[in-house]
Amino acid sequence: MAEARRRRSIPVGRAKPIMIQGTMSNAGKSLLAAGLCRVLSQDGLRVTPFKSQNMALNSGVTADGLEMGRAQIMQAEACGIAPDVRMNPILLKPESDHRSQLIVAGKAQGAFAARDYFARKKALMPQILEAFDSLAEENDVIVIEGAGSPAEINLAENDIVNMGLARAVSSPVLLAGDIDPGGVFAQLYGTVALLAPEDRALLRGLVVNKFRGDVEILRPGLAPLEKMCGVPVVGVVPYLTLDLDDEDSLAPRLSAREARGVIDVAVVRLPHLSNFTDFDPLSRVPGVGVRYVSSTIDLGRPDLVVLPGSKTTLDDARWLAASGIGACVRALSGAGTPVLGICGGYQLLGDELSDPHGREGAGTARGLGLIPASTVFKEEKRLAQSELRITGAQGAFSVWNGMTARGYEIHDGETTVSCAPAGMIGGKPEGAACGNVFGTYLHGLFDEPGVALALARSLARMRGLPESVVGAAGAASAADHRAREFDRLADAVRGALDMEYVYRIIEEGV
Repeated sequence: MAEARRRRSIPVGRAKPIMIQGTMSNAGKSLLAAGLCRVLSQDGLRVTPFKSQNMALNSGVTADGLEMGRAQIMQAEACGIAPDVRMNPILLKPESDHRSQLIVAGKAQGAFAARDYFARKKALMPQILEAFDSLAEENDVIVIEGAGSPAEINLAENDIVNMGLARAVSSPVLLAGDIDPGGVFAQLYGTVALLAPEDRALLRGLVVNKFRGDVEILRPGLAPLEKMCGVPVVGVVPYLTLDLDDEDSLAPRLSAREARGVIDVAVVRLPHLSNFTDFDPLSRVPGVGVRYVSSTIDLGRPDLVVLPGSKTTLDDARWLAASGIGACVRALSGAGTPVLGICGGYQLLGDELSDPHGREGAGTARGLGLIPASTVFKEEKRLAQSELRITGAQGAFSVWNGMTARGYEIHDGETTVSCAPAGMIGGKPEGAACGNVFGTYLHGLFDEPGVALALARSLARMRGLPESVVGAAGAASAADHRAREFDRLADAVRGALDMEYVYRIIEEGV
């Protein structure tokens, strides 16, 4: 709460670190780190996030054209600072169960099998520490996020993201457990028990995360847990329903199959779905329901079909054909249903995709044929923050003409179209508009105020419904909305954690 904030200071010098680790993936590390970033920033400190190695398909582009994970972009926003690739020096973007694209310092280094990356990852530690040290010279506190669990004893020897990093930068550690699925006491105690003695010495506290109900019922178990683990429980953080960027395929919103609004938007859940946060602003418009579908039965007859970004577009093109969803989308489009494609989804709207350089495994694949276009994958990835001036939209999308959408581009492919462009980026034609089909490479299409609301109202009119069935709340900018959510998160974290203790372990270090 605002009245609980007060100006704090950290002794002048190199930034002090604090690290949030978790008992497992989806324990809530990213949000806890973001909440702590916001609290410390509210208290007048210069704060930056840091995650040495991130594995996610949701990425973004910095102002200087470098790629980093969206979790650290979100955390930078919580700090009130611009994203910087130093906050996430290593990014892995999975292409299959055994292979990922490796991005170092914002630039792609190629794709590597899991075994090959595991053999070389320790060699990346100097670059990780260089990024960390550089940030440490410019800030008061660095809030570090771990990855997965530090108790993966098969990975401990070459760890660069959990206790291996904490040792390297002398960071105290808070360990968070997720109580929501049950078993949080076993999670926390088991993790601590599996840590090596030198790693256990870095542990300064436990956090019970995502708690629902009366904390007094939980409290009798906390003292025995503290005794067994040898460190205090620093807080019990309530289960929070926040509208902030989700990082990966564990995001709850991807399980939503039923639209909750009058206007039904179906996003095709491609096997290699990426950057699904593009559609968060659309889901915020009252009266609009956004659901994710992966079968023809789930698809139904929505008011809008969306093809999102994809990390492996050729494989997803083949999946669309094999699953039957591609044929259903073509049939819906033929019957007048608007179809939107963003980045990989835009490529999938065309006639053919070709990969002569093996960027995605080589070969060709057929697209949906909804726009006269072909895509060829190049050896160089385009990374840029961009502005799309929409000028050529047709059908349901024509309400966007004259608007400017601001976002970013991350793509290997170059698409050639023989229909009207969607608009202009940097004075050059961009995207494609063909009747009720609209495609663009721009991620963040809906982030500017009014873009999502205008489309929702257009879809309502197509249904013969009054515009009033969708509300105006979606007219707020995505940035303003996120700022309010960060403050809600900070209030919850400040109220749940023993912040005096947190400040003490930051100042004392290890």
